[in-house]
Amino acid sequence: MKSEAKTVEDYLRQIPEKRVSALKKLRNLCLKYLPDHEESMVYKMPSYIRNDQVEVAFASQQQHISVYILKHEVMLNNKARLKGLNHGKGCIRYSNPDKIDYELITDLLKQTVDSDAPIC
Repeated sequence: MKSEAKTVEDYLRQIPEKRVSALKKLRNLCLKYLPDHEESMVYKMPSYIRNDQVEVAFASQQQHISVYILKHEVMLNNKARLKGLNHGKGCIRYSNPDKIDYELITDLLKQTVDSDAPIC
């Protein structure tokens, strides 16, 4: 989804109805587990910034929901848990909002907070 939203609230009002619940839940997890991060719209998606760098983001894409965990160390440390998921170096893609593993996302967010590694 290409969005010109200036705030996360506006972004969430523009997404397809079938994804609203999932993206709101992702946002709530980010707000809860990334308390020292600033929420903003960067690259036209909800993003969570610490030390002037986006460390986490999510987006409603045409075919899937993307969750960006940009501390590559965190993704590498969870390689076994990511097996079988559609993912890349710093992104997990869910084609079905009902299949999002919120427990995994929560753990990745917690590990992001604790990581001193650079972003990918």
